[in-house]
Amino acid sequence: MKFKRGIYFGTAFLLLIFTMILSISAGAVKIPLQEILNVFLGGGSETSRTIILNLRLPRVVESTVVGMGLSVVGAFFQGLLRNSMADPYVLGISSGAAFGATIAIILGLGIFGLSFMAFITSLMTVFFVYTISKTGTRVSMTTMLLAGIAISAFMSAIISLMMLLNHDEFSRIVFWTMGGFSLINWNGVVFSTPVILIGSFVMYVFSRDVNAILTGEEVAEHLGVNTELVKKIILVTGSLVTATAVSVGGIIGFVGLIVPHISRLIVGPDNRILVPFSAISGAIFLTFADLLARVILKPMEIPIGIITAAFGGPFFLYLLIKSKQKSEGM
Repeated sequence: MKFKRGIYFGTAFLLLIFTMILSISAGAVKIPLQEILNVFLGGGSETSRTIILNLRLPRVVESTVVGMGLSVVGAFFQGLLRNSMADPYVLGISSGAAFGATIAIILGLGIFGLSFMAFITSLMTVFFVYTISKTGTRVSMTTMLLAGIAISAFMSAIISLMMLLNHDEFSRIVFWTMGGFSLINWNGVVFSTPVILIGSFVMYVFSRDVNAILTGEEVAEHLGVNTELVKKIILVTGSLVTATAVSVGGIIGFVGLIVPHISRLIVGPDNRILVPFSAISGAIFLTFADLLARVILKPMEIPIGIITAAFGGPFFLYLLIKSKQKSEGM
């Protein structure tokens, strides 16, 4: 079993490297592999250096990191809620973060102000959903999922209204609502990468606790797990990671839904294995999605949210149908 998992991890890692190199090479201007190597070794033409180091490499790194973060959050949320349809997008956290980002854009705040507003509003969204779902000392995971979907729809409506009332910032707000890395630079990478990676690691520390919760909250508590504390830490940390991802890439839906679910089918439900595999797989998925966004209609670029939704929408319907069939079978 360990050997098989090693093969899976090795293959995924090589596929990630291949996808990153392909993403650096492809685009409106195709750059050969030899020229990429020359640039990384300090040579290459000035044009190639500018395209690779200032334009493509930052967005490849950012799409990789954001893909990792959203997939890790999705894996933990699915485990915590014991529902394969849970992810930051469905729970309303992404919409909450986008609401804060929209306010920051209208107020003319910079990336740090935007990220702060995104985190605060996503945290408020989590708190609201958590409060609605709480009965006594317990939190209903099903109610939390439904409340998240409702909040997400409400936030999306408010964002649309704000777009209509602020024509000057319309295009920037559209960018955040549809997602993309076209405006990313090294400042955004340096800001977001530590937050996303550290936040993901903090959640990973609780992998064993979430494994215990998967067997049932009462069983987990008998094993010494403070289930309510674990929920709060995962939700708050997941909100921070999601808000940071939204602040640099906008709303990118379904990454945290698709990737952990498929990863679970490959390596199993143990979060100690599932989470790192989901991180690598999420990096592959989002980097490839960003590549498609750049080359499908080149030289025009389409929002990455359209690509992820094209995969995620049908996949979400598949999960709903599968869940219905399972219920009817019982």
